[in-house]
Amino acid sequence: MIIEALDVPWVVLLSMDSFYKVLTKQQQEQAASNDFNFDHPDAFDFDLIIATLKKLKQGKSVKIPIYDFTTHSRKKEWKTLYGANVIIFEGIMAFADKELLKLLDLKIFVDTDSDIRLVRRLRRDISERGRDIEGVIKQYNKFVKPAFDQYIQPTMRLADIVVPRGSGNTVAIDLIVQHVHSQLEERELSVRLSKAVRGRWEPWIPRRAQRLSAASLMAPRRSVAASAWRERKLRWDMAALASAHQCHPLPQTLSVLKSTPQVRGMHTIIRNKETSRDEFIFYSKRLMRLLIEHALSLLPFQSCTVQTPQGQDYEGRTYSGKQITGVSILRAGETMEPALRAVCKDVRIGTILIQTNCNTGEPELHYLRLPKDISEDHVILMDCTVSTGAAAMMAVRVLLDHDVPEDKIFLLSLLMAEMGVHSVAYAFPRVKIITTAVDKKVNDLFRIIPGIGNFGDRYFGTDAPPDWSDDEDALST
Repeated sequence: MIIEALDVPWVVLLSMDSFYKVLTKQQQEQAASNDFNFDHPDAFDFDLIIATLKKLKQGKSVKIPIYDFTTHSRKKEWKTLYGANVIIFEGIMAFADKELLKLLDLKIFVDTDSDIRLVRRLRRDISERGRDIEGVIKQYNKFVKPAFDQYIQPTMRLADIVVPRGSGNTVAIDLIVQHVHSQLEERELSVRLSKAVRGRWEPWIPRRAQRLSAASLMAPRRSVAASAWRERKLRWDMAALASAHQCHPLPQTLSVLKSTPQVRGMHTIIRNKETSRDEFIFYSKRLMRLLIEHALSLLPFQSCTVQTPQGQDYEGRTYSGKQITGVSILRAGETMEPALRAVCKDVRIGTILIQTNCNTGEPELHYLRLPKDISEDHVILMDCTVSTGAAAMMAVRVLLDHDVPEDKIFLLSLLMAEMGVHSVAYAFPRVKIITTAVDKKVNDLFRIIPGIGNFGDRYFGTDAPPDWSDDEDALST
C-alpha cells in the first residue's frame, strides 16, 4: 500500500527473508524437525544485508539470494535489483543490528496483535511452505514467541513511527507517504541548487511530470478500474511534462544531424506510411550510417603527426580514447549495429533488453550482454526512436552501474521527441544525445507526432498491437 501510494519511479522492496544464512548439514536436520531457531538474529546474514543496502543506496545493482523455505536453503539462482529512488527494507530483525540501523532513513514498527500474527503464520506455513500444524505450533512456542519478546518487541523504541493495525491504518500510511515525498522534495531541491551554483542547464519540470519521465509509464494494471485511473493520471502527467518543456530550449548536450535536402528527403521516405518495407530498410540504413558518422565526429581527438609515402609529415588527428563499444537496446536498436560496424573497425557490441513486469509494473532487466572492461570505453547506446525516454534512461542506468562514466555515453536515435530529449538530459545531464531529427509532440498513447510509426514492426515486417508506443521495442507497457 505504501508503494502504491508513493507513486514514484523505481521503488525497490527488499525482504530480510532473502538473507537467511546457509545452513550446515546438522542445522538442516534441525530445521527439518522444527528444532532450528530461524527467529534469532544469528539466523540472518547481516554482513550481506548491509553490503547490499549500501550498494542499492549508491544506485548500484546487487545480487539478491533466493531462499527456499521448503528446503531451508538458498537456490542456485540469484535475482538482480537496481538502485532506486526509494528502498523499502522489511523484516522481523530489521532493527537488530547497529550498522544496519545507520542506513535506515525512516524506521517503522508495525504493531500487530499476537493472535493475528499466529493465525497468519499458521496459514502461511501450512499453505505456502508445506508444514504441518503440529510443527508450526511447536516452532511458534519454542522459538517464535520467545524471540519476539526478547529481540523484536524491545526494538519498538528505536522506531520513528509505530503503526498499529498494519495495512488497515490508512492514516498512518498517508503520513508515511507524505514524509517520504517531503524528503524526496528536499533532496531534489538540494541537488538542483547545487546544479544551479555550477551553472549547469536545468529545466524546471513539475514533480508529477518528473515521475512520469522516469517510470510512471510502467504503472501496474491490477484491475480495470485501476488501469483506467492510471491511464487518466498518465495523460494528465504527460500533458504537464509537455507543457513544462514548451518554454525551455533544447539542452546543449543534444546534437542534431544537419537537415540537408538529402537528410530531409530520406526522412520523407521513411515517414511515409505508403513506403514499402524494402525502401524503409534501405533509407533507414542510410540515415543510420550518417548518424553514426556524425556521432563519431563528436568523440575526443588529439593531434598526431604521421609520415606520408612521399616522406612528408602530415599533421592529423587520432581518437584519444581507449576504445569504442556499441550497446543496442533490443529490439529496434540492433538494426543500427551493422552501420556502426561498417564505420568503426573491430567495435565491440553489447545488448540490453528491458521490459515491464506485467504483475508489478516495475521495469526489469530481461537480458544483458556487455563486453568486459567496458568502464573505460566510449559507449554508443543505440535505439531507433525515443518518445518519453523511459527505456533509454533505464539503459543508461545499467551502463552507469557498470562504471561507465556518464560523459562517455552517447545516446543515438534516428528520431526523438522533445519530451524524451528533455527527460534524458534532466536525468543524465552529461550524456550526449545525438539524433537525425526531433519532433515536437508525443500523443496520449506515447507515440511521437508526426513520427515514423513503430520502427521495429516496419523494419522487421511484424504487426504492431493497437496500443503500441514508440518506446515499445525496449519497454512493453
